[in-house]
Amino acid sequence: MADESPAGPAVSRALVVGAGTMGTGIAQVLASAGIGVALVDPDAAARERSAKVLGARLAPMKDAAGEISTFEGVDAASGGAPDVAIEAVPESLDAKRAVFAELDSSLDAGALLATNTSSLSVTEIAEGLAHPERVVGMHFMNPAPIMKLVEVVRTRGSSEDAVARAAALAERIGKKPVVVADTPGFVVNRVLIPMINEAARAIEAGTADPESVDAAMKLGANFRMGPLHLADLIGIDVVVEELRQFEKTLGPGYAPSRELLSRLERGELGRKTGRGFFSYGR
Repeated sequence: MADESPAGPAVSRALVVGAGTMGTGIAQVLASAGIGVALVDPDAAARERSAKVLGARLAPMKDAAGEISTFEGVDAASGGAPDVAIEAVPESLDAKRAVFAELDSSLDAGALLATNTSSLSVTEIAEGLAHPERVVGMHFMNPAPIMKLVEVVRTRGSSEDAVARAAALAERIGKKPVVVADTPGFVVNRVLIPMINEAARAIEAGTADPESVDAAMKLGANFRMGPLHLADLIGIDVVVEELRQFEKTLGPGYAPSRELLSRLERGELGRKTGRGFFSYGR
């Protein structure tokens, strides 16, 4: 029987939905803490890529790491009775709602359900579920294995137990949880994404080139990475999508700049395509 704590039973098995960059990173962090992981993605190629990456990253600690298994769907993965499920699919409200409807009906009522959304309302994702009280946000930063913060997002319907369990899980896997309200962008992206947009607008206005903008922010604001290099790391497509979500909820001042939109149209998305505001060898 799993050990009990003030924040509920200890997590021994987790389910992660989405085998992309974030899902793979979250699975790695969980497994590194000795938690068994069922990684779900309907795309066989994505599952194969993720398994290969995880195998290489966890090889040095194979005796201590939790076992990772991959599955095509939630139904097959839920047989191991996971204590927590973390969704990490692309930022689409419909896609996330579909995943949560499946999780809500497939997993035991005691399982914690968390979304890694960075821009959508967690309250809206949980809408219509039989057990919305067990839904929270667990917003990991990219890259998940390195970045220490997890924003634990409390919805209007989240139980105190669910919030405490999410925070306890974040601490167990070596992260620092910060509990935040379910407002657009939470804390990090509410500040960060508009800043990236303003950096792009500075280029658009002819104020400076990308190298100079990043140098100014590193030297003048003591940033470890300039905002435009960070945009390339996040993915310009992701930045634009988040700004569009902000524009819907917070107003037209958050609309993505022409500079970002033009790079999106050209497919210059950052590191993942080899070119964004800067060029990267591939």
